[in-house]
Amino acid sequence: MIAEKKGEPAPKPSPGTASGAERKAWTPKSPVETVLDQIRKQEKKVAALQQELDTEKAMLGKLLQAKKVLEA
Repeated sequence: MIAEKKGEPAPKPSPGTASGAERKAWTPKSPVETVLDQIRKQEKKVAALQQELDTEKAMLGKLLQAKKVLEA
């Protein structure tokens, strides 16, 4: 077990030295902004999935052509 030193408090990081810059104050989003952000995220996700699906379909087409050649 590690014995803790008494009388010496643990050093606390100062808030200004860690990042070097002031952080912006948090401002709550309106419900409209929240929904619009969710829509943008979903559109990006769907676009990525669509691209992946197109790639998979192209691969399947190539494999089916190879299957026809092998069966002939």
